[in-house]
Amino acid sequence: MSAVQGDLALNRPGDAVRRKILELQPSAFKRLVGRWLRNSEIYSWSNGLVGERVTGRRLNRLKGRGWHILHAVQWASGSDIDHLAIGPAGVFTINSKRHKGKTVWYGDRAITVNRAATRHITISQGEALRVSRVLSQRCGFRVPVRPVIAVVHAAKLTVKSAAPPVLVLAADQVDRALAGLSPTLSRDQIDRIYAVARDPRTWATA
Repeated sequence: MSAVQGDLALNRPGDAVRRKILELQPSAFKRLVGRWLRNSEIYSWSNGLVGERVTGRRLNRLKGRGWHILHAVQWASGSDIDHLAIGPAGVFTINSKRHKGKTVWYGDRAITVNRAATRHITISQGEALRVSRVLSQRCGFRVPVRPVIAVVHAAKLTVKSAAPPVLVLAADQVDRALAGLSPTLSRDQIDRIYAVARDPRTWATA
């Protein structure tokens, strides 16, 4: 597929977060200050931006190895998919979560951060199902999508589930983990899904 106006393949990791930060604070000086104030909204978004950049760099290593990677895929609502990986092992939504210096534990159904429960698993599963519905409808064949959570800068990550419904990985392992999975898609299927996924019209009314 040739590039289309607004081609999502041109997005950089964290582009949607960058736009949000600029919207919240147009002043470059105040954005800089906000990045150091832990109780500020700018701090929270900036923390997420760092996480998406780290994960995005690792995922981009898969390019040229039979994989296509998209970043900051925006829904009509304004929310976005952090990263979308399309390759021989299938389609994956990757949600980047930066928990610097914290202890992250994943059992069968939930992730805790410093023993506090999160909704990371539920949110990631819902996102993957939504992406699967949209891509399946636009591609004309069923497109299963598997959710992934990339944990960035945690002091410790423990995964207890033997067959987790959501892949929870340290961000610095995400490219190797996806590349090591068994193939499930043909080259033609990969190319078709990528052509649909990179087109902003796919997500504009979803």
